[in-house]
Amino acid sequence: MSYFTSILANASAVAVLSSATMLQAAQTDITVALQLEPPHLDPTSAAAGAIDSVLYANVFEGLTRFASDGAVIPGLAKSWNISEDGLTYTFHLNEGVTFHDGSDMDAEDVKFSLDRARAEDSVNAQKALFTSISDVSVIDPLTVTVTLDGPNGNFLFNLAWGDAVIVAPESIADIKTTPIGTGAFQFENWVQGDQITLTRNESYWGTPANLTDVTFKFISDPTAAFAAMMAEDVDAFAGFPTPEALPQFEADPRFQVLVGSSEGETILSTNNQLPPLDDRRVRKAIAHAIDRSAIIDGAMFGLGTPIGTHFAPHNPNYVDLTGLSQYDPDLSKKLLAEAGYPDGFTTTLKLPPPSYARRGGEIIAAQLRAVGIETETSNLEWAQWLEQVFRGKDFGLTIVSHTEPFDIGIYARPDYYFQYDNPQFQQIMETLNQATQPQERKALLKVAQTMISEDYVNGYLFQLAFPTIARAEVQGLWKNAPTQATDLTAVSWSE
Repeated sequence: MSYFTSILANASAVAVLSSATMLQAAQTDITVALQLEPPHLDPTSAAAGAIDSVLYANVFEGLTRFASDGAVIPGLAKSWNISEDGLTYTFHLNEGVTFHDGSDMDAEDVKFSLDRARAEDSVNAQKALFTSISDVSVIDPLTVTVTLDGPNGNFLFNLAWGDAVIVAPESIADIKTTPIGTGAFQFENWVQGDQITLTRNESYWGTPANLTDVTFKFISDPTAAFAAMMAEDVDAFAGFPTPEALPQFEADPRFQVLVGSSEGETILSTNNQLPPLDDRRVRKAIAHAIDRSAIIDGAMFGLGTPIGTHFAPHNPNYVDLTGLSQYDPDLSKKLLAEAGYPDGFTTTLKLPPPSYARRGGEIIAAQLRAVGIETETSNLEWAQWLEQVFRGKDFGLTIVSHTEPFDIGIYARPDYYFQYDNPQFQQIMETLNQATQPQERKALLKVAQTMISEDYVNGYLFQLAFPTIARAEVQGLWKNAPTQATDLTAVSWSE
């Protein structure tokens, strides 16, 4: 080979390598799989966490927001002042914020959103978050004050929920199918039953996203989830539903495995107003019939932390109350006999799609059968579960993971789907909401956790782990899930 030919060959090789590097560095699209598809796209009018999984932080933003570690940080509000009596919050909004349709986002939109959420006819699934608001006033386009009817130590936390995002009045008519927010990505298309696509918001007021195109694929079947990830048909799967396959992915250099914690208290939710489940002795019998370890090992392949109340074990105020409902089938039979059911009884067990529910349901049905409780088990699609169980309260038992952060307050809502009505607990929550001193809040939370545990409101199973499988080159994904979200605003591909 001549010197000149050698130079050309080397130059060609460098060019090929440079082109390959440029191609790799230029990748700005991603396909992320989720198990559950949203029923619609309005986070302010449904309890389905699947909506937030796609839209939280990506498309919609609130005055405050959750960071990846669960901390509450500024969102559309760059700062705020709190009056000395704790009743008035003055929010200072970021400048230059626009909705995806090009219209300005200002204090009038904040007032509209908060007033809509707390209105008498509000359909917000977390309307209780806003009941302490007595007035929302616009000072100028970038300043809004919110007045409370009493001090609320959770107020800034409440505003970070997906249910508290800021929306424009002109977008409400079509929000369920065409969501218009202020986030780093804007809605592009929804092929129901398949995928939702987002594109980068080129006019974003904050730090722009690295990705230009995002596709959320919905894969409900665990076997199909494994196949899609292995074939690299998707780049990441958040909340991967096949925990038994994690070792295989960990051994494969193409992938990274992130196993984090979530806010998901997984419970055997119980209809407290339906006989015989309205009898505390029966609910206690159910609790003692359950072997949590068998469920965690059998359904989750060891991924999960046992819980004895509705509170996250990683919270510094958590109290370990698992001893109140230890596995004791003989005690279960005794309690059933005392309640007048020596031969047991039959109730329904309605299961939503997630693997923890379907797999866990089989194990729990067998454990209950062993003490004389028969379950008529039915598998529901997510929309059916929301209609029959959550809204219709037409169930005896169900299994669901409550992924909302710090949500013990739902037990103070008698009309909530498991229908627990305890005025004493409601008073504790009211006092907690007004408490601002850490030690006082800690003491109240201990009482609250213990009360619902001793009342056996639900069967407390485990805190849901949050496994994510992703291509090795993907960076910036959340490991933990402090709220149900797949925040892609800081995600990129390594070069």
